[in-house]
Amino acid sequence: MTEQRFVDIETKLAHQEHLVLELNDVITKQQEKIMRLEALCDSIVERVRSLGEAAPAGSAEDEVPPHY
Repeated sequence: MTEQRFVDIETKLAHQEHLVLELNDVITKQQEKIMRLEALCDSIVERVRSLGEAAPAGSAEDEVPPHY
């Protein structure tokens, strides 16, 4: 192989290594965001459950009006 071909291969390899590092950073940030969103969803679900448990069963708002 010629010297120029080695240089071209090394250049391509350096670009690929740089791209892999950038993609890894993106994936890491996405995973952190996913974990935060999952925690937020879990807290929302817990809040909705606690509100459902706090509401009295068969409240006046749930009753059908007499003319039905």
